[in-house]
Amino acid sequence: MRMNWGLIGGGEGSQIGATHRIAAGLDGAFQLAAGALDIDAKRAREFAIRLGVAKDRAYGDWHEMLDGERSRPDRVQLVTVATPNSSHFEITRAFLRAGFDVLCEKPLTATLGEAEEIVRTARENGRICAVNYGYSGYALVRHARAMVARGDLGRIRVVVAEFAHGHHANAADAANPRVRWRYEPKLAGISSIVADCGIHALHMATFITGQEIESLSADFASTIPGRELEDDALLAFRMSGGVVGRLWTSAIAVGRMHGLTIQVFGEKGGLRWAQEQPNQMYWTPVGGSTSIIERGVAAISAEADRASRVTVGHAEGFFGAFGNIYADLAEQLHASRAQRMPNPLALSCPTAEDGLRSIAAVQAAVASAKSRGAWVDFGCSITALPQTKQL
Repeated sequence: MRMNWGLIGGGEGSQIGATHRIAAGLDGAFQLAAGALDIDAKRAREFAIRLGVAKDRAYGDWHEMLDGERSRPDRVQLVTVATPNSSHFEITRAFLRAGFDVLCEKPLTATLGEAEEIVRTARENGRICAVNYGYSGYALVRHARAMVARGDLGRIRVVVAEFAHGHHANAADAANPRVRWRYEPKLAGISSIVADCGIHALHMATFITGQEIESLSADFASTIPGRELEDDALLAFRMSGGVVGRLWTSAIAVGRMHGLTIQVFGEKGGLRWAQEQPNQMYWTPVGGSTSIIERGVAAISAEADRASRVTVGHAEGFFGAFGNIYADLAEQLHASRAQRMPNPLALSCPTAEDGLRSIAAVQAAVASAKSRGAWVDFGCSITALPQTKQL
């Protein structure tokens, strides 16, 4: 039986909103039952109704949605928050407090203190709070994680990550509202490209290696006049198990369309994967030749096999990756309601704790950049926060 799902933000014309709607319904686990889809109440209601939402559940804003859903016997079982960064904290906290499970777009919040409060609220109320690091849903990213975990690469030495595009390179677009908000601290927070794209690559480095970032050095640049926040950044970082990391992230890299790539180098071999060619990963053992690992082959790991929907040789990408986040959440929600343990393969879904660690990294990067690249040691007080209540 499909679960009722609610969406906040992601209105008409929003790329991320359409992606969430497709991904949530990909495996038949969720149906869009309620929404507050636009900052304009009239547009929000009209668009939701056009999408098939009942008139009484097509809300003008998230406050109205919270009031309308909290007492319904058929209320939504998962709420996705896909609004501008500055509103993530208030909306996510309010729905967690009201007993809803939440998937929040990244970054989880604008500040470290807010992220800690979200983790605390989720734990105190016994709710799931996931963060949409959707690229971790790709089958071969999950296979890379499995390869590292089972020791195929040996001790990991170096991770090199990139997330660079050129879609904000034209100074003539600086006044475009869909671009401008990303460089305004009141809406985007303390960082732009690092908080928008760089944290995807940083999360992928931690996701695949199983290590956390402990210190970093950052150099920020704002290349277009009028931008208060950075549109290009270079980070060096060190991880908990001794891994050396490098990250370049940019919004002004003309000619780069998406540019999310990851390379992992260990004592026994190296991996490289690019999101724009997600069906192949390159594996080179020490002293051996490079081979291509294809998504969907029979010998793939259980982690990758679960994340694949079509047979080898067919394209499977962005919607499927996001769909795997929703599949993980669906399994966790079903398991919770059935009072059973979820499939362990569904537990790799990024959590509020992952979001908290990412915000800590962003905050450290901002501090480092202001100090001309000084190394900043940082950590998160996750262990000091209250533990999750049993549902």
